[in-house]
Amino acid sequence: MAYVELHCHSYYSLLDGASSPEDLVTRAQALDMDALALTDHDAVYGAVRFVKAAKAHGIRPILGAELTLADGHHLTLLVENDDGWRNLCTLISMGRHHAAKGASRLPLAALAEHHNGLIALSGCEQGAIPAALARGDHAAAIAGAQSYRDLFGPDHFYLELHNHRLPEDQALTRQLVALARLLKLETVATNNVHYAERRAQPLQDILVCIRHQMTLDESAHLRRANAEYLLKPAPAMAVLFAAYPDAVANTVRIAERCRFELHYGLQDLPVFPTPNGEDAMTYLRRLCSRRLPERYPGTPSAVWTRLYHELSVIERSRLANYFLIVWDIVRYAREQGIRCQGRGSAANSLVAYLLNISPIDPLAHDLVFERFLSDERQAVPDIDIDFDAARREEVIQYVYSRYGLDHAAMASTLVTFRARSAVRDVGKALGLPLDVIDDIALSLDRFRDREVETNERAPLFQSALGAGMREQLLHFCRQIEGFPRHLGIHNGGMILTGAPIADRVPTEPATMPGRVVVQWDKDSLEEVGLIKIDILGLRMLSAIAETVAHVETLTGAHPDLERLRYDDPAIFAMITDADTIGVFQVESRAQAQILPRLKPRTFEDIIISISLIRPGPVQGDMVHPYMARRAGEAEVGYAHPRLVPALQETLGVILYQEQVLKVARDLAGFTAGQGEQLRRALGNKRASEAIELLEETFIAGAVAQQVSEAVARRVFAQLRAFGGYSFPKSHAAAFAVLVYQSAWLRYHYPAAFYTALLNNQPMGFWTPAVLVNDARRRGIVVLPVDVNISRGNCAVEQGGIRLGLTYIDGLGDQAALRVERARQAGPFTSLKDFCQRTRLARRLVENLILAGAMDVWGVARRTLLWDLGLMPADANELALDYRTAPVSLPRQSRAEALSTECEVLGLALSDHPTALYRERLTKLRILTSQDLTTCEHEQAVKVAGLVVVHQAPPTAKGFHFITLEDEHGLMNIIVRPSIYRRFKRVLREQPLLIVEGHIERQAGVINVVAEFVRPLRSSAY
Repeated sequence: MAYVELHCHSYYSLLDGASSPEDLVTRAQALDMDALALTDHDAVYGAVRFVKAAKAHGIRPILGAELTLADGHHLTLLVENDDGWRNLCTLISMGRHHAAKGASRLPLAALAEHHNGLIALSGCEQGAIPAALARGDHAAAIAGAQSYRDLFGPDHFYLELHNHRLPEDQALTRQLVALARLLKLETVATNNVHYAERRAQPLQDILVCIRHQMTLDESAHLRRANAEYLLKPAPAMAVLFAAYPDAVANTVRIAERCRFELHYGLQDLPVFPTPNGEDAMTYLRRLCSRRLPERYPGTPSAVWTRLYHELSVIERSRLANYFLIVWDIVRYAREQGIRCQGRGSAANSLVAYLLNISPIDPLAHDLVFERFLSDERQAVPDIDIDFDAARREEVIQYVYSRYGLDHAAMASTLVTFRARSAVRDVGKALGLPLDVIDDIALSLDRFRDREVETNERAPLFQSALGAGMREQLLHFCRQIEGFPRHLGIHNGGMILTGAPIADRVPTEPATMPGRVVVQWDKDSLEEVGLIKIDILGLRMLSAIAETVAHVETLTGAHPDLERLRYDDPAIFAMITDADTIGVFQVESRAQAQILPRLKPRTFEDIIISISLIRPGPVQGDMVHPYMARRAGEAEVGYAHPRLVPALQETLGVILYQEQVLKVARDLAGFTAGQGEQLRRALGNKRASEAIELLEETFIAGAVAQQVSEAVARRVFAQLRAFGGYSFPKSHAAAFAVLVYQSAWLRYHYPAAFYTALLNNQPMGFWTPAVLVNDARRRGIVVLPVDVNISRGNCAVEQGGIRLGLTYIDGLGDQAALRVERARQAGPFTSLKDFCQRTRLARRLVENLILAGAMDVWGVARRTLLWDLGLMPADANELALDYRTAPVSLPRQSRAEALSTECEVLGLALSDHPTALYRERLTKLRILTSQDLTTCEHEQAVKVAGLVVVHQAPPTAKGFHFITLEDEHGLMNIIVRPSIYRRFKRVLREQPLLIVEGHIERQAGVINVVAEFVRPLRSSAY
């Protein structure tokens, strides 16, 4: 007898199912099932992955869900046809929107309007009918069954039978069968599957514990009683339901009826309202033509040719409406004064440039439109737009208001377990002490935290746990790694549809009020053709906008950044010196290593710098060949003269994705669209067959152009080696605009720029403490928080920077606003006056004192803390005059003041930590960062500093890169794998280090190669 499982949960039944969709499908294939249903709780998060896996294994996928009703009962629904999918998506959406985030409560009345095309099963033990029978309420069970029968129809409602070998199962099954006979209904057998194989049952127990925040000992009443909730073969189910063979046979009959297939292809976008009802293509042409004289005075024929070509492709792709929608979003932002610009492959498009979506002239930079869109690949192109992060929500709400919540939603993300979260959650489920869990989680190597097993030798694993518990913890952590934990929101991807979104995919409320998310992540959306519009928040745009506003306020002048000529020698000199802290994209340690060697002098050089320091070019070993050729240390050569136009700008090295298209065009006669197909195949590890076919076409095309087969094969081998690692020049070009703008502002208006950076944290590579110290080294005075002067945010004050109230730990915008409003009545004259007028919480007042924000009254900080302790803790408490004897308290030491400032501000203004040790360090011949500039190559040195950055890129082959800071500047430390293993705990846990090693100098770049590391506070010093 055949059997199909119709009630099956994957790990997308969050913290309940214990198997991935792929594992379930693989197991179903092994059991010779022809079909399989996926019925996760109130969600279709895994539907696309499930369908893809099922088709790959020759199994027919059946989609559905187990819904939670308003009364808490469950109901299993299976999709029969297109109407059923639309109704399931609508029901899931309604349930989610009637409950708190993460929950679902579907109003029963909704079933009456949205049941067509759905087959209903009465559900698990939490279904209304089994629950009524279990408590002995036969009348309620009959009434519930009659209600479902009348609603769905007798041929679309089945009473669901389970047999998990539990004592109560047989009796419940007999009652359900009797009820079915009474009401002339059919029964169906399912196993309420929660894992593919029996061995996953312990993990399912752990997931239940995590969901309910309980230990295994506390959760026995919530966990399933045995390990029978697995995918079972047909013979086993036939034995379990030997008395009810029709219930097993009905699984196949129901499966045969469920013939719905997910729709793939482009979504039906909302129709953009054009003036006078003209068609979208006509209006798009008019918008582009209107901008031509401004962008290209005189409009050369090459521009017209390129524009005609792009518009023709857009028309054939039926994407004019899409471009108008994106243009409208950008138009709105610019009209509201919200800084924005497109990036990514969109910068290859002249149409995007004319519509003001992209800041990059694609003709000036020889960019290839087909990298963005082509006849060979007619899909909605991915247009990413960065907006001022502080005002991005205005843009998102504009889209919601223009198209409606039924037609606009954000893409979701599934937040997965990583090493530390796995250890914390699994450890709690196992009942480990919280302090031990925290210690173990913190001991994990943060640079390999996706791989728990790499940390098995971490000292705390061995010392804090016995061997058995340690292995159990690691066993579960390995299993749970990568499991989805909860739903998140994509950082900017929006989905727009002409029909209601819920007809295609369910939605649910996001944590942020006014936001709605779809139940598919970006990968699932792309798989089915629902392409998102990325409305991204970029804090550098916020910082640039704020800097410009500061300059306008202080000088009355408005820096017009859009009209910069990108040719200021002073800006390029600053970048060449790697004096770039705070500058977009070129401030990192890696950029600081390469800029002095690259010596950028043009905008194109900035594009190259951005492109080089990317995982792809580093992994593809493109950086060293390019730099050697640039420095004249290696010969610039080309495999064939035809390659010179494509590769000349990068000295013969394939660095940009667009170059793959150009090489294929110039050497093998590919169209640009075919070249993009080749590029995409080269970047896909699973496209080996497609690459082989393209290789033969490439060789044949090259030979036809009088290129020898040997040369053609050598060039294709280079494309294969480097093409998949190349970086889009269009993306780097768009970012280069912000590099130059931020560098220009930093150079000409440093105080305003650093103020804006501090107000828009977190962003970039460096912490606020490093930014403040860099500003001070540039001669900018940084003033402390002052309760009588500081605003909520940092402000420019007399050419310097005044720190804002919100830099105080725990003091948010509302508390800062309360201080500012209270101050309108006049300056605060004492601690008592401040407390009475602001009514701030005692902890916040303590932090203000410790930060020095009340030094204005000339009272020692310890005295202020003492006085605060004598004041009423409650604002409503009677203010009695306590008579206390005068107390003489010692003043804070220099170290104490610095420590408390760091604790409550995250930075210190009174001193740098290394300054406290300088006298001792000098005696020990430990050098400062300034001293390193005079050291020779390979000279033995000792340095000391505060760890401000610790990196271990996956491409670095085990090397770690640490940046230390002392009172004079930054020092780059290179840690070889063997040295890191030797000093791992010190390097990870100690904030202040002494490093012994030798100098490595190259083209003005100075590194210290570590040989010995110890804590600065070690007793040895």
